[in-house]
Amino acid sequence: MNQLSDRITNMATSATLAMAAKARELRAEGKDIIGLSLGEPDFNTPDFIKDAAIQAVNDNYNSYSPVDGYVELKEAVITKFKRDNNLTYTLPQVVVSTGAKQSLYNIAQVMLNKGDEVILPCPYWVSYSDIVKVAEGIPVEVKTSIDTDFKITPAQLEAAITPKTKMLWFSSPCNPSGSLYSKEELEALATVLIKHPNIYVVSDEIYEHINYTGKPHASMAGIDGMFNNTITVNGVSKAFAMTGWRVGFIGAPDWIARACNKMQGQVTSGTNCIAQRAVITALNADPSVVNYMVDEFKVRRDMVLELLGSIEGFKTNTPEGAFYVFPDVTFFFGKTLRGKTINNATDFSLYLLEEALVATVTGDAFGNPDCIRISYAASQEQIKEAVERIKAALV
Repeated sequence: MNQLSDRITNMATSATLAMAAKARELRAEGKDIIGLSLGEPDFNTPDFIKDAAIQAVNDNYNSYSPVDGYVELKEAVITKFKRDNNLTYTLPQVVVSTGAKQSLYNIAQVMLNKGDEVILPCPYWVSYSDIVKVAEGIPVEVKTSIDTDFKITPAQLEAAITPKTKMLWFSSPCNPSGSLYSKEELEALATVLIKHPNIYVVSDEIYEHINYTGKPHASMAGIDGMFNNTITVNGVSKAFAMTGWRVGFIGAPDWIARACNKMQGQVTSGTNCIAQRAVITALNADPSVVNYMVDEFKVRRDMVLELLGSIEGFKTNTPEGAFYVFPDVTFFFGKTLRGKTINNATDFSLYLLEEALVATVTGDAFGNPDCIRISYAASQEQIKEAVERIKAALV
């Protein structure tokens, strides 16, 4: 008899992690899989950050850290917010967590009651919906399309708001689409939100430094009238190639930050002490130290768009940030390829894995069943080989 809780039974498995696991299984069988499914930079963590971690070990940082993070790290977060986003937070308004994913989980747990609605512009990051559901909230998906660069409009936002709406969650740059909201676009959304002062915004800005526009990153909390209703989520995983270090943080109204601190104190307590010391060094550095990664990602973006453009049926836009493309693949729906019928994006993604030996992720996982996500956080050689395999498998 199954004794598991309804909570875990009803929770979806992370599609990105599931695809990565499937790819590992096929590799173990001796198949040469090219992985374009995970959102993980293929660069090493910069040496100056690793040196800081080594110094922390030598300095005997090995005790429990404060639940909400070392004061020196919170000060570095405050400096980062002011320098990069022109946002002024104080120590009680910052909470450091074990990755931005834990930050998001904390927020859902402290902000949502059963039946509260959370607006999720589609596509959204794969875990948003289930994090909301675990907190007994109700995800309200708002569809966007490639023709509007996968961005929600003010009219769509207004139409989605009900008396039960508690929050809006979105990422910019967006995972999975790479879409980037300009300051003007955020201001237009804010004109709607300001009319509803009981709605709070989660602005996930983990990809902020991977921005190809040449324009400053725009933060929702920096828009007039939005600071006190916005929770800014960020971390070091993407820009500093520190995915496995697991450090994220929030800037929020102090009452929300205190609640997240309380929640975290009962779940994990403080984040890894060595990783925290390294992140102090990372955040205090000028963001230009990672420009070499961003420049390379831009080259890869342009490459993958050009290569996909040579394949009939892939409809793409030009992402302005992150390291993903999110092509519309509805052209292939209803077609039979090598004896396999493609009914949807999930079928198409599995087909590419089995026949082209290329791992991608179905758009279904992100709330958009018309697309697949392709990560170009891989070498140029791997990208070229992967697209050649995809092209050959679709003939």
